Amino acid sequence: MSSASAVTVRPASSFDAPALGRLGATLMRLHHGFDAARFMTPPPRPEQGYGQFLVSQLDEPDALVLVAERDGEVVGYCYAALEPRSWKDLRDAAGFIHDVIVDESARGQGVASALIRETLAWMKHKGSPRVVLSTAEANPTARAIFARLGFRPTMVEMTRELDDLD
Repeated sequence: MSSASAVTVRPASSFDAPALGRLGATLMRLHHGFDAARFMTPPPRPEQGYGQFLVSQLDEPDALVLVAERDGEVVGYCYAALEPRSWKDLRDAAGFIHDVIVDESARGQGVASALIRETLAWMKHKGSPRVVLSTAEANPTARAIFARLGFRPTMVEMTRELDDLD
């Protein structure tokens, strides 16, 4: 696939399950830290479940899991899928980037951009006319990366807890 400063982007395999789980659990914990009321509380040791879920997507024809590898170690991944028209979201068919995460040791080195560029190329090859993603409001670094790659804000998710509602 591609390389960015000694990082190789390639399709994930079942052998990557432990690394995918580790990174997915990091993503889960990061989002929960941004807003514990909005994002699910990570269960104890979510690594195995997250890794199994991502590996389950490897044989899905409309899903993609890529990993970024440096010196034999997985330092990031991107999980995306082609989604049909959604009346509830007022959106035509689109590619959807569900997860992008880079290990802290490899951040700021173009790894996320390399993963996303490969994902965009796959989606274009699959005939997707557009790509949609969501990013945490509390993550300006991710929002800046997405903006540099040509993404534009289109929706703002708002959340309200109901525990104080009478």
